[in-house]
Amino acid sequence: MIRPLSRTALVLDIVGAALLFLILTPFSVAFYGPGTGGATASAASVVAVVVAGVLMCGGVAIGRLAPALALVAAWAGAIVQMSASLGPLPLDLGILLVLYATAAWGSRAVLWWGFGSALFGGLVAAVYMVAVTGVGSGSSGWDQLTIGSLLLVLSILALGFAWVCGLLWRVVLRGRSTRSAQLQAEALAAEEQERVRIARDMHDIVAHSLAVVIAQADGARYAASAKPEMATEALGTIAQTARSALSDVRLLLTQLRHRQGDGPQPTLADLEALFAQVRQAGIEPRITVDPTPPGEPPGAIQLAVYRILQEALTNAIRHGDGAVDVHLAWLPDRVDIDVRNTVGRELSSSSGGHGVIGMRERAQLVGGSLQAEREGTRFVVRASLPIGEVT
Repeated sequence: MIRPLSRTALVLDIVGAALLFLILTPFSVAFYGPGTGGATASAASVVAVVVAGVLMCGGVAIGRLAPALALVAAWAGAIVQMSASLGPLPLDLGILLVLYATAAWGSRAVLWWGFGSALFGGLVAAVYMVAVTGVGSGSSGWDQLTIGSLLLVLSILALGFAWVCGLLWRVVLRGRSTRSAQLQAEALAAEEQERVRIARDMHDIVAHSLAVVIAQADGARYAASAKPEMATEALGTIAQTARSALSDVRLLLTQLRHRQGDGPQPTLADLEALFAQVRQAGIEPRITVDPTPPGEPPGAIQLAVYRILQEALTNAIRHGDGAVDVHLAWLPDRVDIDVRNTVGRELSSSSGGHGVIGMRERAQLVGGSLQAEREGTRFVVRASLPIGEVT
């Protein structure tokens, strides 16, 4: 019955209805002032006009707040008007505004009650004007029927036009609401994608760095008694790797808190630093790039290549035996990645780990594909990423 409405909108509706009453009431009273009947009849007519005007304009005042109550008030005003045998009044404009409100802001039930009121009200108005106010009373039966039919059509058109205008505005409001909801859903989806990207980057950074730290820590523990200088070098590598990982994690958390930009992302120029970290962890990658990139690949492709190699090398550090083969082929329309390392029996051939899933998602994001599976004693990661034209 009561819709949520801001105080400003409610005040504007009340002020507008009050102005409507103050402007139209004098014109309506003038229709039934002195000279139209006896003094008693004129006074009663004026009171009826004022009461009907209060009801109709009151309905206009609450049209947006409570369309159902506004429709009841408009019908009450029309009944008062017909009970006093008054003809059409300028105040009847309030009925049109109430019908508009039922179609524009009413519930589904109120919407159709307004439609029914427009049809039934047009019929009542036509019959009333012919039978009570005497419109066409001096005409023949056929002419009177024609006049009544014309009044019926005009009344329904007038009331129906107000209702249809409200219905059109209802469609506009619903379209705005739908568009707003769509934009909100797109914003939420974009935020979720950004969180997934940051989580994936976090996984890649932390997993790779911890793998390097663990490998170095194990080496330092074994070399502590025999070769203390190697243990010192391993501890330095651990500290450097941890600082780098902490810096990357802080950058990602900054992106998560502040959405101004994505920050610097790894490129092909950072691959050498990645390979150096792997060598420090005790893994010697054999790297082949054939053919080399003919130009500058897109940034998304460079990031995907870096992250896929980072995760594949992290798996080699965890499960490998000390050697890994990396082959990159920069073809005119794609780049092929092939990473192979020997693994122990404890590694399952299943490809359901988070790292493999992350590599596959990164390949799919740029329109490529990735396979990661065990082939005998070797674990092989193959990826093909389309690059289009390089600059």
